[in-house]
Amino acid sequence: MKSHCLYLVFIISSLLFTPVLSAEVVIVRPAEIDDVLNNPGIGFMTFQRFNGDDLNSGSGWTEGFPIEYQEFDGDLTNQDHPDTSLAYFRVNWRFVELELGRYNWAMIDKALRTAAERGQTLFLRISPYEGGDEKDVPVWYRELIGQEREQPLEKWRVDPENSLYLKHFGGLIRALGGRYDGHPDLEGVDVAIVGFWGEGEGSHLLTEQTRKALINAYLESFRKTTLIFQPLNGDAPDPGMLVSGLPIAASWPDGTDNGSGPHMRHLGWRIDCLGDMGFWRDTRANWSHMSDVYPQDIIKSGMAEAWRKAPITHEICGTFLRWREREAYTEEIVKYIFDQALKWHISSFSAKSSPVPVEWQPLVDEWLKKMGYRFVLRKFTYPSEVKPQGRLDFTSWWENKGVAPCYRNYALALRLRGNGQRRVLPTDADIRTWMPGDSLYDDAVFVPLDMPLGQYELELAVVDRASFEPVIKLAIDGLNPDGWYRMGKIAVQEIVE
Repeated sequence: MKSHCLYLVFIISSLLFTPVLSAEVVIVRPAEIDDVLNNPGIGFMTFQRFNGDDLNSGSGWTEGFPIEYQEFDGDLTNQDHPDTSLAYFRVNWRFVELELGRYNWAMIDKALRTAAERGQTLFLRISPYEGGDEKDVPVWYRELIGQEREQPLEKWRVDPENSLYLKHFGGLIRALGGRYDGHPDLEGVDVAIVGFWGEGEGSHLLTEQTRKALINAYLESFRKTTLIFQPLNGDAPDPGMLVSGLPIAASWPDGTDNGSGPHMRHLGWRIDCLGDMGFWRDTRANWSHMSDVYPQDIIKSGMAEAWRKAPITHEICGTFLRWREREAYTEEIVKYIFDQALKWHISSFSAKSSPVPVEWQPLVDEWLKKMGYRFVLRKFTYPSEVKPQGRLDFTSWWENKGVAPCYRNYALALRLRGNGQRRVLPTDADIRTWMPGDSLYDDAVFVPLDMPLGQYELELAVVDRASFEPVIKLAIDGLNPDGWYRMGKIAVQEIVE
């Protein structure tokens, strides 16, 4: 009996102290690159144009009318303007609803299709009206409302308190959402309710009932597509009142907020005069948007932290050519403007399809490297060997060197390539949580049981969840022609344990 016990102890001791043959850990530290990266949802946008089109000549621009399409020669390069992943289309109500209830969807369909063909997604705003007879409200609506009293603001062309305005302009927005909400090529919709260009002048003068009803037309109709809001015109005594009582996430430095819960909507915001350092100095000396509106109203509106969940987009005041020729901005002033936009967590920018002066292109390039997100993979580890149906454990350290997260729910995926195989292994990472600074993501994926034994290239990419095609360029070396990044070799084999 004693000999049997000794024999059992010997077996247990042998099991405890016999080394297990396991895979070594491979450590990868990718080299960072300094390139300007053209990525989804961030950077410059074309305005009433698409990649490859000629820019506006001089210091002017066009808006409000349907797009005048240029003949495309197959070259997506934008001369004196960065390549972009975004196009912006601003069109007036009269060109969308040609007759009561008859919508010109073909115009919007074409813009969406053209954007996709040029490697872009589309931002869309439908403005109620602008100045001039050719940019008034629809003819049928003007006939419907008859003679109205004089409006309290020059940039109000019709009475927004007229119930017909909510019924018909609000009805257009609801019809738009019914057709396009969630469209994969629609990057976002700009909320427009009153005023020239839909920029909201006098929004604070609306009755609470009308203001809420007009904004709710957007909130209730666009539940998938990103909405961009503009509460920063500078004319509201309290811009926070524009979100008051609405399910729009907002918070203030004193700890108050606009409510919480799953029903709250995260809206981005936009400003339309980035770079005004004194455009109106002749009539308003020592006043500018950059000094006297935006820094204050971003906070007062409750939208200072909105960037964490929704994109911030800016539009240039005038054009770059005006900055240089009429305002006589120096490089120092331009850099200051760009730095302020970064401080406000800008993701995208419209220069109104105007050219970037050659001498400022280096400043623009450096700006683009910080605008939105910019992912650098600092460290990645994985086992040198893995067996079929086995766990491929990995760790990853990422740095977002931009000023905002990525707002689209793309997937981080690994790929095994070799032996006639290309197997994509998606992870559960939520890259929308990768804020500026460092993020860690450690996880495991399982190798398919039918994976043939042999040596493989292990690759990594951020991909579209439907197609598994790479969509985001990383700021690291090792890019393959098909958009995947090389991590190293890995063996799929039966591991002896």
